[in-house]
Amino acid sequence: MPTGDGLLARVHPPLGILTLDQARAVAEGARLFGNGHLDLTARANLQIRGVSEATRAPLATWLAARGLGDVRADGGPQRLTLTSPLAGHDPNETIDVPALARAIETAGLAIPGLPAKTLVAVEGRPGRALPEADFCVVAEGPGRVAIAVAHGETSRTLLRCADDAAPGHVAALLGAFARTGRRRMRDLSDGEMTVLTEVLPAEKTLVASAQAHRGFAPEREPARPAGGGDLRSVAVDAPFGRCTADALDRIAATAAAIGSDEIRLSPTRGFVLLVPATASDATAAATAALAAEFIVVPDDPRRAIAACTGAPGCASGSTPTLADAARLAAAFGTLAAAGHAAHVSGCAKGCARPGAADLTLVGRDGLYSVVIGGAPGDEPAMDLPIEAVLERLGRAEIDGLSAAFAPEITPSACGRTRRPA
Repeated sequence: MPTGDGLLARVHPPLGILTLDQARAVAEGARLFGNGHLDLTARANLQIRGVSEATRAPLATWLAARGLGDVRADGGPQRLTLTSPLAGHDPNETIDVPALARAIETAGLAIPGLPAKTLVAVEGRPGRALPEADFCVVAEGPGRVAIAVAHGETSRTLLRCADDAAPGHVAALLGAFARTGRRRMRDLSDGEMTVLTEVLPAEKTLVASAQAHRGFAPEREPARPAGGGDLRSVAVDAPFGRCTADALDRIAATAAAIGSDEIRLSPTRGFVLLVPATASDATAAATAALAAEFIVVPDDPRRAIAACTGAPGCASGSTPTLADAARLAAAFGTLAAAGHAAHVSGCAKGCARPGAADLTLVGRDGLYSVVIGGAPGDEPAMDLPIEAVLERLGRAEIDGLSAAFAPEITPSACGRTRRPA
């Protein structure tokens, strides 16, 4: 897809896992055919930036030769499932998550008409929070799962079944969803949802009341060594989801040095390395070596801030969102520690975080429209330059975000309000 710095090439590693050779190949491809910059997405995929019309075909050939080419040509999802980076190695899992995800991927390939962004989250740990998805397959105990679908701002559990029966039920639901012509499950009307559930078996395992609960909450993997059976894991995140090809090479080199043979992408826009317990003494030094380019501690305020590419990398952006997000992070530590989240968006599309945040800044004509407790498309309270936003953040630590960003009675000297005097 076109952006302000050229074309964007998406890379969808199977199950979000790269071998070390594949990681090095992605880095080299970004240098040879792009501008050397990479995005990490909330769906645990990669994007190579700065590709041109002349280099797009050679890049596609380069990736396909290394097992990273597109798997379908009908516009459907190149990768359908999302799993935890620790899937298959987490002692708290009660189902075989990789096997189930692979079976769902295979079933999805046979379904025409699926929208490109269709997503099925597969979670093997009972009771854990999930990322936003169209469908969720969630472990409820050994060999048992619940299948839920997104509907508006909630999700509905439709079916409970054995884990080996889940791929068939998910395939039936995916086929029915494709026939609706909708782009996302949450957009289905009540009538369309009723039609969708008609493809399921009329058995006692069906939750007749279509149990409703709040939508899926994002989950952040630990950014520090964590035990797991005979393995440990080390997780690092890319600041605001961006890194360089050279940084990815250093991730691969670090993985090799500590005995990890693969790199797992995380929905927190980072990388997870699985390390044998015998090499655990090397993990702290390896993590520290990556600190200059990655987020390596759990209380880093950049973890609480989502940001898109912005200007000049995105043609839709009018503000340098990445630079401004870094400035925001420096003033956001106390608020982040209190559990607040922020979003710096280059435009109202809100690519980095479509949903609501405690503080959302939307770039417009060089200023930021300020939305408190809302999404990028919501009505803003005022428009401010980044300097004025930072000044008000100091007040927010004492008075709260709503009070600090309350519109003035008259337009201020450094910005303009959204309400008449």
